[in-house]
Amino acid sequence: MASIRRPHSPAKQHLLRHHPPFGPPSQPSSPLRHSSSSSSSPRTHHHLAAGYPHPFLFLSRRPLPRFAAFFLLGSFLGLLHFLSHLPHTPHIRPAYSSSYSPNPVASAADQLPIRVQDDDDAADDNRKKLLIVVTPTRARAAQAYYLARMGQTLLLVDTPLLWVVVEAGKPTPEAAAALRRTAVMHRYVGCCDKLNASSAAADLRPRQMNAALELVDHHRLDGIVYFAHEEGVYSLDLFQRLRQIRRFGTWPVPVISENKKDGVMLEGPVCKQNQVVGWHTSEENSTIRRFHVAMSGFAFNSTMLWDPKLRSHVAWNSIRHPETVKEGFQGTTFVEQLVEDESQMEGVPADCSHIMNWHVPFGSENLAYPKGWRVGTNLDVIIPLK
Repeated sequence: MASIRRPHSPAKQHLLRHHPPFGPPSQPSSPLRHSSSSSSSPRTHHHLAAGYPHPFLFLSRRPLPRFAAFFLLGSFLGLLHFLSHLPHTPHIRPAYSSSYSPNPVASAADQLPIRVQDDDDAADDNRKKLLIVVTPTRARAAQAYYLARMGQTLLLVDTPLLWVVVEAGKPTPEAAAALRRTAVMHRYVGCCDKLNASSAAADLRPRQMNAALELVDHHRLDGIVYFAHEEGVYSLDLFQRLRQIRRFGTWPVPVISENKKDGVMLEGPVCKQNQVVGWHTSEENSTIRRFHVAMSGFAFNSTMLWDPKLRSHVAWNSIRHPETVKEGFQGTTFVEQLVEDESQMEGVPADCSHIMNWHVPFGSENLAYPKGWRVGTNLDVIIPLK
């Protein structure tokens, strides 16, 4: 059955066009509303008439732009909070002196340590000088024991410290491995390898110490030089007081000698405050030596090796240990090149009443030196287990 649609009349069509049947009811017009609507711009009136929302309500009605905006805002606030709570980075200062360059004297893998310090410790660290500890050594059965004991002592000393170990002959891989295990910054060099087979240990030590002085003089290492034999016993208080020396410092040292009945002889200065007023020595050496100092009983500023204003006028040339002087007189002949008299010496400590190191020779000179410090023979079982 066909449906018949009747067209609306022109008047009804006009009413439907201005008042849709399903739209919101129109509000009655008033002169005030008519005047305000008439004063608005045509573009705004067009958007409102077309049903578009307000432009500022775009983010509140669209989920994706709203999520992106709040995500960026939260990320920015979180970054500001993280940057405001970062810790203060302390000033990094090298632990060695500014005039010291570690490259010429450090080994392939060793470099001077760099310590991170705060501003409160900056003044204390500025007063710390480089300690240059010179140790002569030679290949023998007790060499590993001596180097390990000396290395463990120096490991407890505050940096900066450079351990110059001079081998009587060519450097050996066994001694080099023992020095690396100590974890102390060191320089291992060889000396007088042609004289090793025909010379005694007492004849080689002056040449070994001169090799260390050549190293210090060549690289102009600014520090306190101290000759520490590997047989000696040293306290940590000694190394702490070495940095207080300005030019030349000395102190008493007990020397254990096998020729004496009591076995102990004290050598070194007698001090009043920090001035040297006399010497401890034996009766037979009371008038022979000028300065009664032990080889491990003095230390000096390394700048005295190349600065003639800081040393004795007698030493117009290089300051070195005399190689032809009899044992027992090597210390005094070396000190005579550095100072003129006792007025140029400093007592360490002020009253020279502390014993800070011992010279203890170890009776192991006649033992066989195994290659690589390993025993490969005489390993048969003497008493088998039952």
